[in-house]
Amino acid sequence: MTEPHPGMASAFRRLFGRAGEVTGTACGRVNLIGEHTDYNGGFVLPTPIPQFCAAQIAGRGDRRVRVWSAELSGSDGIVEYELGREEVAGHWVDYVRGVTVALAARRHEVPGFDLALHSTVPIGSGLSSSAALEVSLLRALRDRFSLPIDDLAVAHLGRAAETDFVGAPIGIMDQMAASLATPGLALFLDTRSLASESLPLPAGTGLVVIDSGVAHNHAAGDYRTRRAECDRAAALLGVRELRDVGPGAIDRLRGLPPPLDRRARHVVTENQRVLDAVAALRAGEPATLGRLFTASHASQRDDYEVSVPDVDRLVEIALAEPDVLGARLTGGGFGGSIVALVREERAAGAAAAIKAAYERDPGRRATVMVPAMGPGPDLNGARPR
Repeated sequence: MTEPHPGMASAFRRLFGRAGEVTGTACGRVNLIGEHTDYNGGFVLPTPIPQFCAAQIAGRGDRRVRVWSAELSGSDGIVEYELGREEVAGHWVDYVRGVTVALAARRHEVPGFDLALHSTVPIGSGLSSSAALEVSLLRALRDRFSLPIDDLAVAHLGRAAETDFVGAPIGIMDQMAASLATPGLALFLDTRSLASESLPLPAGTGLVVIDSGVAHNHAAGDYRTRRAECDRAAALLGVRELRDVGPGAIDRLRGLPPPLDRRARHVVTENQRVLDAVAALRAGEPATLGRLFTASHASQRDDYEVSVPDVDRLVEIALAEPDVLGARLTGGGFGGSIVALVREERAAGAAAAIKAAYERDPGRRATVMVPAMGPGPDLNGARPR
């Protein structure tokens, strides 16, 4: 396999005294629309981004796992643990531990291994850095140890690592996008049935994705609170999940106590916005798609209350650009990134203008993630393996 980035093979040899054997890669993702709907059994519309995680491994003859990250290890150096004795440590290596625990729980036993990670997906950006890590590692382990798991199983295992071990109460969208989505296409996913369809953006449009510089954490309290609020709203409405409340029954939500009424309203209307966005993609209607982006942000800000002032400011600046058709917070919220639908030929210029205007505010620093600046990573074709 072609080396995913310069120096990875030499770093592995320097760290572990031998060559890496297999490398797995997986992209981060931006969710175009459908926020906080996946853990409510609803619809989502993510697409891969150029940023990626690469996991290079070599098998061992014992049950030790040794882990190093180009971005995260710092002074910690190599972290070690023993298979079968994984414990949550509140450390980034928990995502690796979670993968080996999830494999063992499903009787996919692996021996020890050495692991070097390199990721260009910024942590806390709302672009699925954790799912990219989980899926890239699972791909490497699958290839090295001939594990009988397909791409759908990889997504389920990655989610299990994050929910059951790390303790982040996420849905399955991120891992499905990292494992099954195709670069350049949106993945329309029904998170209940896992039926999916790949769709192109309307001709002449492109995406701008900008990290606000405000990091979030899915395992933290606010995200957990929102999920619990949705579960409570569904129970009071007598439905399995909020997916089961259609837009025609939205009047039922008025009987819920605050803030459950607002939380449920966001989920119900956001599910419909995903369906409307898919219809706009199929019909090639960029203006409609842009309006849905903007309406989604307002719902996240006002009803679901997961936006923050810096992100609201970034969306406001984006919407003031003449080449932007719509913009919204993407990801779990409480920080992270925005995604904007733009005229394709003006994507780079619009991104630069939005970043410059945002950074005129004291203390604000943004990073343009899409369009990618400079050459992208070698992902060995359209779909990383």
